[in-house]
Amino acid sequence: MRNLDVTTLRSFAAVAELGGVTRAAGFLHLTQSAVSMQLKRLEELLGVSLLDRGGRGIALTAEGEQLLRYARRMVALNDEAVQRLTHEAFEGMVTFCVPHDIITPAVPRVLQQFNAAYPRVRVQLIASYTTALKAQFERGECDLILTTEGHTPDEAEKLCTLPLVWIGAPGGTTWRRRPLRFASCRHCLFRPRTLAALDAEGIEWEAAIDTESDKTVEATVSADLAVSSMIEGTEPSHLEVIDHGGALPDLGQQNINMYVADPAKGEVISYLSDLIRQSFGLQAARKESAPRRVVSLSSTA
Repeated sequence: MRNLDVTTLRSFAAVAELGGVTRAAGFLHLTQSAVSMQLKRLEELLGVSLLDRGGRGIALTAEGEQLLRYARRMVALNDEAVQRLTHEAFEGMVTFCVPHDIITPAVPRVLQQFNAAYPRVRVQLIASYTTALKAQFERGECDLILTTEGHTPDEAEKLCTLPLVWIGAPGGTTWRRRPLRFASCRHCLFRPRTLAALDAEGIEWEAAIDTESDKTVEATVSADLAVSSMIEGTEPSHLEVIDHGGALPDLGQQNINMYVADPAKGEVISYLSDLIRQSFGLQAARKESAPRRVVSLSSTA
């Protein structure tokens, strides 16, 4: 009977998800040669080719696609078993605060993995704006917060840097019109930067709505009644990045930062922090390797 090694499966899954050996090696803190050797041994063990190395980059073969589903399940089950059997039965509550616009896709994965490891610890998830979350953190109301900021203060840890992009309806044309109709929440940190960029380029604009609801913003943009700005990779599936070809100004980048109230509080906070680092690092790596969904420049006006 042939046995699959979990460490090798973890490396294979990382290569598949990140789109290459180099990124996977960096994510796993291994050398490229070590990851390549693991993949070679896995293919020899199964007697099949898992990766199509013929084109640009790396793609999975049909057999590779099948194995990836098993690999993800086996790695997750391994991690759950290890965590449950090697940790004490911690109880209590952790308050984790996140800006509402970066909850997906990373945070659900973090919560799922944390619950598997510490099923008796309740995570209170609070979503708000960065300014409000930082105020709560300073009052001692949060164990851990994430923020979106243009810089990383000394007391924070930078998780990743992602571009701020223009977002519109699929096939939308509103971005071509002037004055440009812009939609954002009243307290959105991206709003001043976005409007300043428009002013600097001499682009006339007008506010499409006045709201504190991100769902209202999404509905307005989805109806092609306005455009908005978001961190790339956090846009909902019914909206897309606008490929404006330079017709709209560059909006720069945003840091996603993490603040931990007391890093020495214990292994529960430490484990949650590690999951967050891994998840947002993986999100950033995926954005580097994946093609963007865009509203084409060739859309008819």
